[in-house]
Amino acid sequence: MDVAVANNWRAIVEQAVGFRRALHRAPELTWAERDTAEAIRAQLAALGIGWRACAETGTVATLAPNADGRHLALRADIDALPITEDSGVDWASQREGCMHACGHDGHAATLLAAAAWLKAREDELPGPVTLLFQPAEEGGHGAKAMIDDGALEGVEAIFGWHNWPAIPFGRAACPDGAVMAGNGTFEIELDGQGGHASQPEACRDPVLAASAIVTALQQVVSRRISPQAPTVLSVTSIRADGGAPTVIPDRAELGGSFRLGDPETREAMGELIEDIVRNTAAAHGVHAVVSIHSRYDATVNHADQAAPFRDALIAEMGDEALESGLKTPIMASEDFSYYLKAVPGAFALIGADDGQGHQHPCHSPKYDFNDRLIDQVGRIYARIAGCPVKEQ
Repeated sequence: MDVAVANNWRAIVEQAVGFRRALHRAPELTWAERDTAEAIRAQLAALGIGWRACAETGTVATLAPNADGRHLALRADIDALPITEDSGVDWASQREGCMHACGHDGHAATLLAAAAWLKAREDELPGPVTLLFQPAEEGGHGAKAMIDDGALEGVEAIFGWHNWPAIPFGRAACPDGAVMAGNGTFEIELDGQGGHASQPEACRDPVLAASAIVTALQQVVSRRISPQAPTVLSVTSIRADGGAPTVIPDRAELGGSFRLGDPETREAMGELIEDIVRNTAAAHGVHAVVSIHSRYDATVNHADQAAPFRDALIAEMGDEALESGLKTPIMASEDFSYYLKAVPGAFALIGADDGQGHQHPCHSPKYDFNDRLIDQVGRIYARIAGCPVKEQ
């Protein structure tokens, strides 16, 4: 990004769009974002912004470090997904089996656009502004690694966002409280006794036990968790190979995930899954081993930070900005939750669907980031930081 255009917001956005598309052509998976990190750091250096590596492929930079006001952080994630792209855009991924299917390329480019504007006005910033370019959001707990490596040192409040194709362009959601759900996964191993399909009475059938467990687990949400606590439990895989249609196998395996709008529900969810699985398996004469893996906690906004974020959304997007029609918390998850457990802050979901092909959901092979968001959210970030964009 050219420092010479830092006083021209339109030129900043144009360069950021070009950078975003370059990142899109060369996506990198979680914890492998080396070229991406190098490209981001080169952009920061060109702007005269000092940076340091954080959590290996992450990058931290701070503007106006000696300013007297409140120290804010703005975050972007940078990793891609193991998906083969089918978007048809000219800047489609050139790396087989890997694509930016969640818009992290756009998040990074947007933060760079805001950084260019703010760097040119560093003396006007009311307080320090730390820029976080975070790796490994897609299940890699990159936010935790960044925090462990000192990314939030001195930070008093943090702000982040995610593009959301299910919301119309020009609308957003930034509630007080939970905006995205927590999640976890589970694995179930069932050991029975296989045999001939004509003699089930001589077997302890793990396939029958697995089928009963799938049905029983559906009662967790409908009968064991309060309907006021947004919760989803899905069994997503069953594996049982007896080697032939006439063979009852010795073993079956199940896997699945759960989503939690209320962080306090996590412990109860784990206990319920284990209780139901073990008792159902025992009723079928089968031994069960349950492994539960916590992933991300719910992303819970702090009211004192969500309010100014909403003010910025309205200032840049109009009076109807918050009329998204989206019910929160949504059941998707985000490791921004780590930051919000460490310092006060807020996270927004900002609409991408402008009727021009940006309705495809995140994680779809047809997805492509809406470049119009770079202008829109770059302005929002600049306003939160204390230097709103003014057209020249």
